Amino acid sequence: MFTGIIEEVGRITRIVNQKTNRRLTVASSQLVKELKQGDSIAVSGVCLTAVDITPKSFTADLAEETWKRTSFSRIREGALVNLELPMQANGRFGGHIVQGHVDGTGKFQALKKLSAGGYALRIEIPADLARYVIFKGSLCIEGISLTVAAIEGMQVAAAIIPHTVMMTNLKSLKPGDPVNLEVDMIAKYVEKMLRGESASSAITVKRLMREGF
Repeated sequence: MFTGIIEEVGRITRIVNQKTNRRLTVASSQLVKELKQGDSIAVSGVCLTAVDITPKSFTADLAEETWKRTSFSRIREGALVNLELPMQANGRFGGHIVQGHVDGTGKFQALKKLSAGGYALRIEIPADLARYVIFKGSLCIEGISLTVAAIEGMQVAAAIIPHTVMMTNLKSLKPGDPVNLEVDMIAKYVEKMLRGESASSAITVKRLMREGF
């Protein structure tokens, strides 16, 4: 499990095609020191398994499905990627619950610098994920835990502080680039419970509200 707080920006140094799979090599100067063979690491929001670890890099294997369904479809050698190690049991939640299981890809539209300071990130999200995205709710974009500042149809905006721009790959994205999205896991559980309401009278909207949902 992750929290969406990026710890390092890595760089793709090699992409090797292996029949139906691909192997990525990611340069890392910090987190690689903590990695062991078989450890999990989130790469731009995708939970991958680290193999072939060196003092300055690690590799990870990607199935064809992962390649097609994530923002890795735009990955080229030299691309920047956001890195985060799994949360420790005694750690703090700096962001929100992130599994590293991408629900879909959105489309990067703009990262605009604001005159008052900070930046406004704007993306387009797919229609099938829109029902999970709410004003002031959490949304994981490229592995970054962000708070939704505005929603207009399929357009979602988030306020970004300069530190986040400096410490992530957002500054390297171009309009039209796909971005990995993971919606709030709790929203999906609530939806499932509500769908089962007719089969079990024990679950009601009032009960969910009483329980804090």
